[in-house]
Amino acid sequence: MDDEPLSEWLDRRDAKIGRFRAVPIASGDGPKGAHLNPDAPRAIERWNGHAWEPHGFASNLAEAKRIQYPEANLPAPTAGPGRQPLAPGKGRHRKP
Repeated sequence: MDDEPLSEWLDRRDAKIGRFRAVPIASGDGPKGAHLNPDAPRAIERWNGHAWEPHGFASNLAEAKRIQYPEANLPAPTAGPGRQPLAPGKGRHRKP
């Protein structure tokens, strides 16, 4: 059997610590798909390395996504004056 070293497994496990998931708050058997009822309230859970622990609540799927993916809420970086890709330049690949 070809087992991976324990240190690699620990690195993979530790990389997941701090992740969030949004679980719909609904009656029934366990978590359901997010696409089934996007307006339902969500419980936000955080992975601590061993189990999912409660972190917060969201009123709908859109708010839950803003909590789960805060980097998506940041404004896009503005492109400053950069070099033009087809501008004349010096180099062996340029024709005189």
